[in-house]
Amino acid sequence: MTDTTLEAPRTIVVIGGGQAAGWIVKTLRKEGFDGRLVMIADEAHPPYERPPLSKAVLAGEADIGTVRLVKPEDFAALDIEAWQPERAASIDRAQRIVRTESGREVQYDRLVIATGGAARRLPDAIVNTPHITYLRTLDEAVALGERLRASQNVLVIGGGWIGLEVAATARKLGVAATVIEGAPRLCVRSLPPVVSEFLLQLHRANGVNVHVGASLVSLDRHPDDASRVRATLADGTTLDADFAVAGIGLAPHTAMAEAAGLAVADGIVVDEFGATSDPRVFACGDVANHPNAWLKRRVRLESWANAQNQAIAAAKAMLGSTEPYADIPWFWSDQYDVNLQILGDIPTDAELAVRGDIAAKKATLFHLDNGAIRGVIAINTARDLKLARKWMNQGRTVDLATLTDTSAALA
Repeated sequence: MTDTTLEAPRTIVVIGGGQAAGWIVKTLRKEGFDGRLVMIADEAHPPYERPPLSKAVLAGEADIGTVRLVKPEDFAALDIEAWQPERAASIDRAQRIVRTESGREVQYDRLVIATGGAARRLPDAIVNTPHITYLRTLDEAVALGERLRASQNVLVIGGGWIGLEVAATARKLGVAATVIEGAPRLCVRSLPPVVSEFLLQLHRANGVNVHVGASLVSLDRHPDDASRVRATLADGTTLDADFAVAGIGLAPHTAMAEAAGLAVADGIVVDEFGATSDPRVFACGDVANHPNAWLKRRVRLESWANAQNQAIAAAKAMLGSTEPYADIPWFWSDQYDVNLQILGDIPTDAELAVRGDIAAKKATLFHLDNGAIRGVIAINTARDLKLARKWMNQGRTVDLATLTDTSAALA
């Protein structure tokens, strides 16, 4: 884990080119690192943010210029050797060398693995059509957006965040959308039932045909038109669409780290500074499993805030900082006219104190533990969440009646 006795680095190599990698290189230069900085990324694009991919980029309202992490001239000023598109193939920890698939090599003093992950694929055994797409990269978002705008209906497989945002964007474009989710409710792993129900009603009110508890048996070419698809569910229901999008989770890119002998357990295992089991190697973002001080357990987070802030902490740690990454987990999603934010730790069976009116799309739900706020879900109430974050960082206890009394503003 972190070793402050190591010599100052002169060459830092970053594997990955997404948001976490971008914040690593930005922070290193901001903190005064003037050595060699190599970024190896399999995408040709400079680092960009992923949240707009399922929303503005998909809708055709944004392009690479709007999602870039750094303007081209500012990125050039960072003086980074960007090996793109190039795929890192192996890490030789004994010689401190990264080798790429094309045969290039670079020796490092510190290495950062910010490889993120790949969209999970449906099993080959149930897919018998080429008209299935996934959404993870900028190019995939652009291609999916073009296909959506040329279609009349789409089948979305997966009722998690990506699937629901794709369905919402499809409806915004006037495309009919059907969502199938195998679990008994939407976002089952991250939301309590009352909010799952809210999202279900929100999508149905916007014309989405949602099937929960629906097990997909096969996805085939449509029998009358091979350019379309037909899904068959376990109960015999068939659903037809122009094409399908699967949003069934993320598989973290850990194979290279595991092959290098680094500790891996649902992601690359790091400490509170981002250091792996090798003190010269760090990891951050979607691929890293870190000890979260707020949750009081290890967790691998897939969020914009984590990719940014964990990367900043890791970059500083490589240069000698001893400030741990200890952010309260924060996530948000925009669907239709709803901005939904989640802060902290909310068990799916938590009892929630409700402030406002969920049905009216303006409510804040609090999870309390001995008078202290442990988690918040804000539905179009960003101000409440901002205040709750302050109280949570202070460890302040709050009165339940005060939280739920909408006749007086929170203060």
